[in-house]
Amino acid sequence: MKTLTLTLLFLPVAVFIQAAETVSRENAKTNVVLELKNPAAVLNVNNFKPYIDAFNADDEENVRQFYPNDKAWDFLSQNMPLFDYPDKEIEKTYYFRWWTYRKHIKETPDGFIVTEFHPKVYWAGKHNAISCALGLHFREGRWLRDSGFLNDYAVFWLRKGGPIRVYSSWIADSILQHAAVTGNSDLAMELLPDLIKNYEMWVKEKRDPNGLFWQRDGYDGMEVSAATAILKTPNHYRATINSYMFAEADAIAKIAKLAGQKEIAGRFHQEAETIRTLLHTKLWDDEAKFYKVAPRVKNADDPVRLVNVREEHGYTAWYFEALKPPEEYAVAWEQLMDPKGFYAPFGPTTCEQRSPDFQISYQGHECLWNGPSWPFATSVTLTGLANEIIREKKENADVTKLKDAYLKTLECYAKSHRRVREDGKTVCWIDENLNPFNGDWISRTRLKTWKNGTWDAGKGGYERGKDYNHSMFCDLIITGLIGLRPSDENKFELFPLVPSDIDYFAIDNIKYHGHTLAIFWDKDGRRYNRGAGFYVLIDGKEKMKSRQIPETPAVIMLD
Repeated sequence: MKTLTLTLLFLPVAVFIQAAETVSRENAKTNVVLELKNPAAVLNVNNFKPYIDAFNADDEENVRQFYPNDKAWDFLSQNMPLFDYPDKEIEKTYYFRWWTYRKHIKETPDGFIVTEFHPKVYWAGKHNAISCALGLHFREGRWLRDSGFLNDYAVFWLRKGGPIRVYSSWIADSILQHAAVTGNSDLAMELLPDLIKNYEMWVKEKRDPNGLFWQRDGYDGMEVSAATAILKTPNHYRATINSYMFAEADAIAKIAKLAGQKEIAGRFHQEAETIRTLLHTKLWDDEAKFYKVAPRVKNADDPVRLVNVREEHGYTAWYFEALKPPEEYAVAWEQLMDPKGFYAPFGPTTCEQRSPDFQISYQGHECLWNGPSWPFATSVTLTGLANEIIREKKENADVTKLKDAYLKTLECYAKSHRRVREDGKTVCWIDENLNPFNGDWISRTRLKTWKNGTWDAGKGGYERGKDYNHSMFCDLIITGLIGLRPSDENKFELFPLVPSDIDYFAIDNIKYHGHTLAIFWDKDGRRYNRGAGFYVLIDGKEKMKSRQIPETPAVIMLD
C-alpha cells in the first residue's frame, strides 16, 4: 500500500501522517518544513483574507475543535482552493463554507472525524458523530489540500464504532469520490471487506422481498415529510435509500475490480443493476414524471402504489452519476424552476407547492420536510442537475435552460446563507431548515424560545444549528460552476457552467492526483495579466489555452 504523506503548509502545526502498514493506525503529529508559496499562482491568497477576518469578527465561537477561529486562516490559506468570481455573494459564500467546514474537523481518540452539530445532541453517536451527511462531508472535504482526516473518518465509521446505519448514508461511494481527487485508492481497497459487511447489513435490515430498500423518513434525515403525512406511516420505499444502495453496490464493484476481486466485482455489479432497474420501474411515476415514495408491501408480488406528491428528494437519483436515469426522465427538472413546483427565492422547497400537503409551519416538530428549504436537499439537487447537464451536453442537446436553472438555484442558495442579527447587521449563516420565501431559519427562530422562552438543553441547547454541517457548497462551485469533474484515471473532465457572458473567473490551488491545478477565464486579459482567454495550468505550466470557455466537455490528461 502506498504511503500517504499529507502536509499542512503554513506554520509548523500538527499534521496527519498515514501509516503505510495498516489502516487502523494512530494519528501522528509532527512539525514540518515549510513549503515555498507557489510562484506560478494565479490568485493571491491574501486577497481573500478579509473574508476570514470578517467571519471571525462576526462570530460567537461557542465551540472550539481542532482548528478554532484563531487558527482558521493558518489552515485555510494553505488548504482551500482559491476562487475568484464576479458575483461576490457567491464568492463570499464559498469562503464562508470553507470557514465553517474547518470548524467541524474534530480530533478524537479514534482519529479525526467531521461533525454535523457543534453542541452535543442526544441523537448523535460516538464523539457526537452522525452518519446522515457523511457523503457530503467527503465530497466537500476532498478538495482541501490536506484531506487526510477523511481517511480517519472512513475508518471511524467502519472499524471504530461509528454508528454507520442509524441514518441512511453512502460511504463506499464517498470513499471512492475522495480517491478520485487524491488519485490513491489504497484505503478503498483496504476497507473493501468492511464495505461489503456494511452493505450486507443494510440488506438484512432494510430490504424487502421485492428487492426495494425502505427507510423511515426521519432516519433518511427528512423528518415529517409530506409523504408520511399522506400515508400515515413512517416507513417507505424512497428514491433516497434506493439510490444510496445502488451507489454502494456500484462503488463496491469498482473497488473490487481495482483489487482484482473479479467474483465480488461481478456480484456487486449485478446488485447495482438490480437496484437501478427497481428504482426506475417501481418508484418512477410516469404520469407525474417524477420519482416518488411508496408504502411498503408484504409480499414480493404485491403492487407498489406511489404517493400523490412530488418531493424534492426525487432528484437524488441524479446525484449518483452512474445511476443514469433514462433520458426521458429528464422532464422532472421542469419542476425545479416552477413556482408551483419547487422554486422559491431562498432555495427549492422540499415538497411541491401545488400539493395540499405543502406547508411552511412554525408549529409542531422544528425540522419539517414538507415544505421548508433544506441545504442538504439543495446540495443533492444541484449535484444531480450538474450531472444531467453534462450527460445531455455529451449528446449535443441544448442545455441552456438547465444551465440557467443551475445558476439561478445556486444564486438563491448563496443568498440563503445570511441572517439579520438582533443589532440589524447581516452576517453569513448556515443552519437547518429555511423559510424559502423570506430566508428565516425556521428551527433557530423556534428553538431560541423553545422552553421557558429560551433554548432547551433537550433539543441540543444554545445555537444548536449554528454552522450546521449537513450540506455542501464548495463542491458545487468546483465540480458544477467551474466544471472540474474528477476521475480515477490520470485525467479530469472540464465543462464550466458559468454564464456565457462572464468577464472572468478563476479557481486555483487545487490539489489533484498530486498536482496543483489552476483554471481561469479572463475576457480581456487584464484580470490575471496572462493574456485573454481560457487557461488550464498544471503545476504552473500551461496545459490548455483557448479563446473561449469550453462549450462541450473537455478531457484534460495530466501527463
